This record gives sequence, structure tokens and C-alpha cells, in this order.
Amino acid sequence: MTDLTSGRALELEVIYSADSIAERLEVLAKEIAGLKLERPMVVAVLKGSFVFAADLIRALHRAGLEPEVDFLTLSSYRKSRTSSGKVEILRDLDLGVEGRNVILVDDVLDSGRTLVFAKDLISARGAERILTCVLIDKKVPRAVDVKADFSAFDGNEEFVVGYGMDVAHRYRELPFVGRMVAKEQ
Repeated sequence: MTDLTSGRALELEVIYSADSIAERLEVLAKEIAGLKLERPMVVAVLKGSFVFAADLIRALHRAGLEPEVDFLTLSSYRKSRTSSGKVEILRDLDLGVEGRNVILVDDVLDSGRTLVFAKDLISARGAERILTCVLIDKKVPRAVDVKADFSAFDGNEEFVVGYGMDVAHRYRELPFVGRMVAKEQ
């Protein structure tokens, strides 16, 4: 593949393998199930979290939970690698959250804007409790004060793709999380 801005040849380097992700999700599901949440509802923030959310929901089932599931499509990136700073609702929830224990699932926690926006939205609609679960918690300065209740992995400022996450709508299908690195010539 080629970086369109620099023309350099790039290749993908695996950061988290499919096996390591699967192992970590089983642990997360047991931790979440240990909370004994009544009427749990998983809300996946699309599009980046769809693979993570699907695998987590199946792991939650294996851990004894039967969550209802809904989706919220938010965007602050569009086709860019950097956030615009403004979160938009592209698709809203179908199910009501009033009085529910909501597990909000997102792919990456970095600036925190998307997660805070989603939490505030769900809270304003009357959720009993909102827990956050992210695939990657980037250990970077946040634009807003937020912490994930659960995270599969810690990350840094590097841009990642795969396992549902993309750059310009590409690489979501990869079964691992990777980073693009300059190819040795």
C-alpha cells in the first residue's frame, strides 16, 4: 500500500493479534459479568467498534449475560486521521435506555470527546448506570475528563487500523489491530 500524502510504501505491523484479542475479551466479559448487572444493554458506537462489540457480546453470553444490543453511529473523524473536535450523530439508538444498565462500547479512547458525548446522551435519556468499555485506551492527554471502566489494551498516540477500525474506510476487515509503518526499500 502507499501513503497518499507522502508517496511512501507502507506495510501493516501487527500490534494485537487475533488470538491476544480473543483472550483479552474473555477476561473482560468475566469482569463485566461479575458486576451482576440487571437488564444489561450493550450500545456499540459505530463504525469502528462493530467487530469488537460483536466479539464482546458473544463473550458476555459465554460469561452468562444476555444483553440487549443497540447501535449509535457517531463521527468526529470522517475520512481523516485526526478528530475534527466536533461529534455528530449519524444514526441514533432504536431502543430506549431509561432505567437500563448500559455498557457503552467503543474502539479507541483518545481525546475522549466521542465517549463523553455518548455517555452524556445516554445519561440524559435516563440510563440507570453507564459503563464504558473500549478496545484501546490510548494513554494520551484527553480533551475532556473521561476514563474507561474497562479496556482491552493500552495504546499510545499512534494511529491503528484493523479489527473494525479504518483509515478512509479501509482495513476494517483485518482480524488483528495493526499500525502502518514505512516499508524497507
